[in-house]
Order: sequence, then structure tokens, then C-alpha cells
Amino acid sequence: MSGATTDDAQALRALESVPLALPPGLEIAWLGVSGYRLSYQGVTVFIDPYVSRVPLRSLLLRRTAMPDEALIDRYATASGEVAGVLVGHTHFDHAVDAPAIARRHGAKAYGSASLGHLMRLHGLGGLAVEVTPHQPYELGPFVVRFVPSRHSKLLFGRKVPMDGELTCDHLDGLAPGAYRCGAVYGIRIEVAGIALYHQGSADLDDTELPREPVDVFLAGVAGRSFTPRYWERILPRLDPRVIVPTHYDNFFSPLGRPQDFVKRVDLAGLPGEVAAVAGDTRLAALPRVDAP
Repeated sequence: MSGATTDDAQALRALESVPLALPPGLEIAWLGVSGYRLSYQGVTVFIDPYVSRVPLRSLLLRRTAMPDEALIDRYATASGEVAGVLVGHTHFDHAVDAPAIARRHGAKAYGSASLGHLMRLHGLGGLAVEVTPHQPYELGPFVVRFVPSRHSKLLFGRKVPMDGELTCDHLDGLAPGAYRCGAVYGIRIEVAGIALYHQGSADLDDTELPREPVDVFLAGVAGRSFTPRYWERILPRLDPRVIVPTHYDNFFSPLGRPQDFVKRVDLAGLPGEVAAVAGDTRLAALPRVDAP
């Protein structure tokens, strides 16, 4: 999954120089992969937090993948109230750390039935919320809606990896492959007078995603080449002011080491792809939480 190209590295540096122009007081931190921490008025929500970074050998050898509390302490802390942990789907690189972060803050975790099962395995069923699609959830200053979506078919363009529901019946069995995808959601967040949309995987359900403009599109870009006409389908519905690419770093590589990319993610090609569909939409990137 590694192998950043010179072109991609240069493209990333250029995107990181573009300001997001967020409302005063709204802070967005990229935790790596598809993970974010959003804070406003002393209240925080986490989206797909994943800093524990399961090594590739754990996937290959089917070793248990669990939260690393020391890494959470270092990279995924929050001051003040944590109003929720939002999970778009339950692959390991989106869901491993959700139970630990929910536990330490006494915060509810919002997502699919598979997320609820994962929370119960950790003894946290009382903090699990199986969401109702499109229903607004008021979490402090944040209003959150979960939009039914789809995961890109990364296996030769034909199949979603680790598809189906998370059904493991004990923590010791939670190898990376046991973190099944479950239902997939895009997450719309309204706060501080703006709207954001988080898409953890580069596909969508056209019948479920309404035509509602957003200011910031946190766009998962790995796997977009496997989704026919991805930008042509999603950008007219979201009409974003700015696109922030995400899920392009190597999710097996530990935080604290030089950032490398998912193989063939082609960040350098993003400006041209987006301009062909929405020429007035800007692209920007956030530095990862471990950036020097």
C-alpha cells in the first residue's frame, strides 16, 4: 500500500498551502486515513478515528487488532466535551479506535448495526446508537445526519473487501479481517453556519444522497478509479465550495513516521479530475496530526 510518487508528494504540498477559510472557532484536525476531530465552542466530535494503525503483518497473520491507548493519548485526545464518535462503516481502518475513544469520554458512538455489535464486544453497548438514515442528531453545536452510501469495489472493481456484517463473537477474534464493512454511510455535519460532508469511501447511493450544497467535502479518494463516473455523480449533488481529499495515506504505516501514500492513489490527478466536472471548486488538504 505504500509508494508515494514525487508527483503526488508535490501535489500534496500544493494542496496543503490552500486555506480552508473556516468560520472562527471551528477547528478540523485530520487524524490520518479517514479520521477527523472537529471542535467548536468547547465541544468535539470524532469521525472514523483511527490512529492505532494495525500493521500489515496483523492482517496477513490474522492477529487481533485492538485500540492502542498510548497512540490515542498522543494523537486523538480532546479537551472539553466529546459529543459523539461518528463511524461511516466498520472496516478496521475506520472503526478500531471508536470504542476506546467513546469509553474514555463517556461519549456515544453513532453508526451501523455492525458498530453496535463492536461496541457490545467491548462492553459498551449502552454507548452505541444504531442510526436512522437521514435523521438529524443534535450533538452540542453539531447537527449530524447519516446518509446511506456504498463502499467502492476495491477487489478488481467487482467486490467490496470484507463485505457483510461484523459478527465476531469475542474480542480475541477481532483480527483485521473480522472488521466487516457493515452498512455504509456518508455523514453530513452542520456547525457554525456551514455544512460538511464526510465520505469515507469513494462510492455513493445516488437515490439516497440529496442535492444539498455543502461548504467542505471531506472526500475519500482511494478506490475512486473503481467507481464509474464518481465525480460526475457526486459533485453536482454536493456542490462543494472546497474538496479536502482524505484516505490517501498508507493506513498500515504508523503515525510518527514519514507519510506515504496508498498505492496508485494519484493525488496529482485530482485537480484535473475535479476541474472537468466542477471548475469553480477548490481543493485543499490538511496536514496530518503527526506532521512536524
